[in-house]
Amino acid sequence: MTRDLPITVSSKFEQSELFEYKGKMYDVSWESSDTRHGSPFDRGSADSYYGRPPHPHYFEGGTNLTPKIERSAMSKDEIDAYYAGYEYNENYGDKKEW
Repeated sequence: MTRDLPITVSSKFEQSELFEYKGKMYDVSWESSDTRHGSPFDRGSADSYYGRPPHPHYFEGGTNLTPKIERSAMSKDEIDAYYAGYEYNENYGDKKEW
């Protein structure tokens, strides 16, 4: 005898929160690869949050735990991702209260 269980399966795509910047969609859902800690998007949003001017950079892995990649070594897509993160926080995020 088989029994149906009340299980709902949904795809990651259905749960994604998306942000568009310059015609590209960024997955801003928790723990997405676009917004991983140290990524260009993450660093842009952090700079905006802390009230710093935009300065594209990112970390190969975790922030301040792995090598920092400066703008001169970034691809156009990485620079765009940085500015997407900055713009996302400017529009939908918050700011650090000092």
